[in-house]
Amino acid sequence: MAALNPQQAQERLSKLSGWKIENGELVKTFGFKDFRESLGFVNRMGEAAESAGHHPDIDIRYNRVRLALVTHDAGGLTDQDFQLAAKADGLV
Repeated sequence: MAALNPQQAQERLSKLSGWKIENGELVKTFGFKDFRESLGFVNRMGEAAESAGHHPDIDIRYNRVRLALVTHDAGGLTDQDFQLAAKADGLV
């Protein structure tokens, strides 16, 4: 899978809410009521990532979960990253 060029990545980013590109990664921080809800989201995200065969970096801070996506094998962002980002939004 080939990495997207910056224009392609920006076009796909415009279709997502709350996501941004930082240091070449697609990132978003999700807020939840408490730690238990954060863990529930992480577990759902883990299942989605396993199904997609694509795994984000996940950082849990009590009621906040930060996801970072990049396709290391392609050396940048790919459609797979944006598809998993959209799936993450649907899990909230």
